[in-house]
Amino acid sequence: MTAALSAHELIARHRSTLDQALEAIRTRAYWSPHPEHPKAYGENGSLDAAAGKAAFDALLGTRLDLGQPGTDDWVGGETSPYGIDLGVTYPHADLDVLLPAMRAGQRAWRDAGAEQRAVVCLEILKRISDRTHEFAHAVMHTSGQAFMMAFQAGGPHAQDRGLEAVAYAYVEQVRTPDNAEWTKPQGKRDPLAMTKQFTPVPRGIGLVIGCNTFPTWNGYPGLFASLATGNAVLVKPHPRAVLPLALTVQVAREVLAETGFDPNLMALVAEHPGEGIAKTLALRPEIRIIDYTGSTEFGDWLEANARQAQVYTEKAGVNTVVVHSTSDYKGMLSNLAFSLSLYSGQMCTTPQNLLVPREGISTDQGPKTYDEVVADLAKSVDGLLGDDARANALLGAIVNPDVKARLEGAAGLGEVALASREISNPDFPGAVVRTPVIVKLDGAKPDAEAAYMSECFGPVSFAVAVDSAADAAELLRRTVREKGAMTVGAYTTDPKVEQDVREVCLEEAAQLSLNLTGGVYVNQTAAFSDFHGSGGNPAASAALCDGAFVANRFRVVEVRREA
Repeated sequence: MTAALSAHELIARHRSTLDQALEAIRTRAYWSPHPEHPKAYGENGSLDAAAGKAAFDALLGTRLDLGQPGTDDWVGGETSPYGIDLGVTYPHADLDVLLPAMRAGQRAWRDAGAEQRAVVCLEILKRISDRTHEFAHAVMHTSGQAFMMAFQAGGPHAQDRGLEAVAYAYVEQVRTPDNAEWTKPQGKRDPLAMTKQFTPVPRGIGLVIGCNTFPTWNGYPGLFASLATGNAVLVKPHPRAVLPLALTVQVAREVLAETGFDPNLMALVAEHPGEGIAKTLALRPEIRIIDYTGSTEFGDWLEANARQAQVYTEKAGVNTVVVHSTSDYKGMLSNLAFSLSLYSGQMCTTPQNLLVPREGISTDQGPKTYDEVVADLAKSVDGLLGDDARANALLGAIVNPDVKARLEGAAGLGEVALASREISNPDFPGAVVRTPVIVKLDGAKPDAEAAYMSECFGPVSFAVAVDSAADAAELLRRTVREKGAMTVGAYTTDPKVEQDVREVCLEEAAQLSLNLTGGVYVNQTAAFSDFHGSGGNPAASAALCDGAFVANRFRVVEVRREA
């Protein structure tokens, strides 16, 4: 295979970006090479807003032929949460043909070395970045995110997470030198001398099982971590969110071919309705790595049954905010209201349980009772979402009927402090748009526990009355230990309470945000700086991204000989 792009060209083009990413993960300071603003695109080969929308529109109703071996049928069926039938069809694979073809190119990919693999990955990310406007529409119309969120989270933020994984993968692979000269003195005898060669070798084929809500943001870390460490990657998207990952595979295959590698190192597997191909794939002996985001039930099944693979899961959790006291009551309410509303609460990091002392809290506006805190939060959410245009821009659309059913059922779990209301979207009349519901629960009552100790994914929050700050800390501990949490928040002006909550989070391995009242929210994390999940509680078996997320995707094999 003839390379259109040489290793030298790619290193010259991308080495400085890789070096900046390496520095960013070392310092944890803010950095991103991917612009967040839509107007930043349209030059140097990137698509502007109009061209990106036109490119997306041109995909509708087409067959996305990736040129993969073993295609035995064409499948589709995606319907946008905004009411549009996408009509795109994708290759269905004969696994007995596709998987051997994917393995065929791994030797050359392994022998290319860590640096060349890294810059090939960066070229893939650059080409995806150039098509950010197109990808944004693909994410929007498969996840239900509002356009700006789809643009940022599905575009630059996802690309940042992919680059972050490449940087960590590079660090771990070059930790061991390629070659070493080893000499051991033997006193009067001649020394023992050995020449040793060390090669990072991939595990095999990595399987990425995509999610419905954040197909690129959650998919790119595992995808690029496996690819950068020498593995082939098979992408199995969620049936409702195939398009963004199919486009990703298309770009990756093009870059692999142009750089002289086998394009079958990256492939897509789409499925017939109800086929459940993820279970079949997960047990194939060729699959040696699995990255999964989704329900606890299937994540637990993967961990228990896919014994031949290294499994990385992000599952469900019950995210909690302790509300004890604040020096900025208005800022606290505003921050929480935004956190509860963003993307209709359809984020694995959205707060669910708000633990509030039943005797109330102290604030800069004087004491506030439990009832006042909950009522004021409900007013803040109402104020944030009072204008329908703004509400649509924040809420997006309900992603699937299961979320809608949970939202509608939540009102029967306790006293409703804020009822959900329906909002129409004039641009997309078929969209299902709902504001959040807030339900009051008494933490001391056993019948309430079934609600607040289970994840209720979507725009549902529980204001749980607790006896004291100490009671809140213990309930937080039990929640994280038993159910897991991707995020924890706390508001307090008391150093003792802060220390108690911090200690719970350290002991139970939960990421903590303290006293957020400005433009940073508990359900947002920044690549290169924040860790998403910890791998230390039941919500996730890995963190995005750290050394542990990449280091076990390859092993170092030594060849030694006498000097």
